[in-house]
Amino acid sequence: TKAMKMVSAAKLRRATDAIVQMRPYAEKLQEMLSNIISSSEGDLGGELSKEREVKKVLFIVVTSDRGLCGAFNTNVFKAAKAKMDSHYATQYAAGNITVLPIGKKGMEAFARIGMNMEEQFWNTFSDLSFDNVKKAAEYARQAYIDKKYDKIEVVYSKFKNAATQEFICEEHLPIPKIQNEGDAVQSDFLFEPSKEILIKELMPKILNTQVYKAVLDSNASEHGARMTAMHKA
Repeated sequence: TKAMKMVSAAKLRRATDAIVQMRPYAEKLQEMLSNIISSSEGDLGGELSKEREVKKVLFIVVTSDRGLCGAFNTNVFKAAKAKMDSHYATQYAAGNITVLPIGKKGMEAFARIGMNMEEQFWNTFSDLSFDNVKKAAEYARQAYIDKKYDKIEVVYSKFKNAATQEFICEEHLPIPKIQNEGDAVQSDFLFEPSKEILIKELMPKILNTQVYKAVLDSNASEHGARMTAMHKA
């Protein structure tokens, strides 16, 4: 346990550096995209911003490949299951919810309860890189465009510190719009070249970045949880 704690502490430093540098960039891009889509007249985002009746839902659930990290994987599983039960009970009862697991533990947990699964990306952590995560993000995006799914949610653990993780379920597609509260003013942007060209070019990149952020967050959370669990053990 002492050795595992030290290994996790070393990995945690690298994982923390990666997510701390990535998070402000990813969050600002997402905010900018949501703002532009929300304030635009017409159908600027195409299929990716168009809301439709929710019949089939895809959950991208990010867990770890290995155990011995306390209740980390169980809590991610519970967060995903709670969202299914509270928001998508009808779809769940009809068998119209599919899980795309990233991480072996998530795949095993959902297999035990007989969920529909897209299993081709579960081993992403064996070679964690933007290019590998991008394959899963692009697959999900294309499935949404092809109307295989009407909504896509991402469930992951947001890293706060070694002892604290926040388990989050956030909407990925359609692109969430910013709700104006009262007299709140949406940000205005100057575009060069045109808004349409920029959105078409940037939207896939920003969506890939959001999934990569979730994976980096979970990676750091896993090492923090394992370090804490081994210290307690």
